[in-house]
Amino acid sequence: MKHQQTPLISPAPGTQRVVDSFHFGDPSLGKKAYLQSSLHADELPGMYVLYKLKQSLKLLEQQHRLRGEIVLVPVANPIGQNQHLMDVHLGRYELENGTNFNRGYLDTYCQVKKRIAPKLSLDAEENKHSVRSAIKAELEDWPVKNEFESLQQALQLLSHDADIMLDLHCDFEAALHLYSTEYSWPKIEPLARLMGSEINMLADETGGNPFDSSIDMVWKRLKDDFGESIPDGCCAATVELRGQLDVSDDYADQDVQAILGYLQLNGFISGKAPTLPVIEAPSCELTCVETLSTKQGGLLVLKVEPGQWIQAGQVFAEVIDPISDKVEQVIATQAGRVYSRSNRRMATAGMLVGNVAGSTPIRSGYLLAP
Repeated sequence: MKHQQTPLISPAPGTQRVVDSFHFGDPSLGKKAYLQSSLHADELPGMYVLYKLKQSLKLLEQQHRLRGEIVLVPVANPIGQNQHLMDVHLGRYELENGTNFNRGYLDTYCQVKKRIAPKLSLDAEENKHSVRSAIKAELEDWPVKNEFESLQQALQLLSHDADIMLDLHCDFEAALHLYSTEYSWPKIEPLARLMGSEINMLADETGGNPFDSSIDMVWKRLKDDFGESIPDGCCAATVELRGQLDVSDDYADQDVQAILGYLQLNGFISGKAPTLPVIEAPSCELTCVETLSTKQGGLLVLKVEPGQWIQAGQVFAEVIDPISDKVEQVIATQAGRVYSRSNRRMATAGMLVGNVAGSTPIRSGYLLAP
């Protein structure tokens, strides 16, 4: 194992943060998997999973069973890990500028296209190398101005040449679910199957430039432009490991075994690969997700559980104003699977209280949560 530290821009004298990455296996074998956790710094189940995965990879490396490079970044957001206000961890947004830590990653597509167009050949492997070199050059040329941007640059440079990118998150209270792209889904679906994920949302264009699609969508658009001369260079997904409080040995051990099995299926670990469950993991378009919010403030009484199938017209929650006695019912408009709900019990007007994955497109444009 190689432990690497990437310094971030120092925001003020006497302060300095780094991104710690742990590199296993042999990069010269031409295969790379990249896994990070807790980009939203208060989402911690993935950090425990990568801690446990690191122990497994140490043993596998000692046994000479690794057949590629595997990179782990268990603390992908050291900035957010130090954001606490009155004993509350605030890890989703950077407090200085209010920006979501999982938005605004550099889109290198246009410049990469210009760089590689004169160099493309009929050799897919050669073109893969050209694309990755161009992405790296664009990231290195990014004139980052502050600690936040230098964190984004560091994470993209660590992952830009990965064949597999997994970004481990969680929701407030949730069932295990995945977000990916239509482009990446065929290669991500076996992971969803191994993890037992029954809720998987797909979209090539989500808006917001999140981390998980910052690399695979470059490959997708280049392939649209140049055809089969561009190989499939990267598959990526955001893996939502249930809810914020689901940091447990049972869940973490289960998730580590699924990820190890997935890496084995993809040739990163020698030995007999696990048998995939027969039934394919279901998926739906991200445009089919119904986001449910309140119209008034008040006590939030949730009526459904994560993972539950609900019907159109079913009450998702009630919001009770104990002064006026007015009760608002938050009602789902389509049938689907509840995959997340709020962990707050006092709602404010306009607050998101939950999400339901349905089958009918009901949204367009910007598809991400705030």
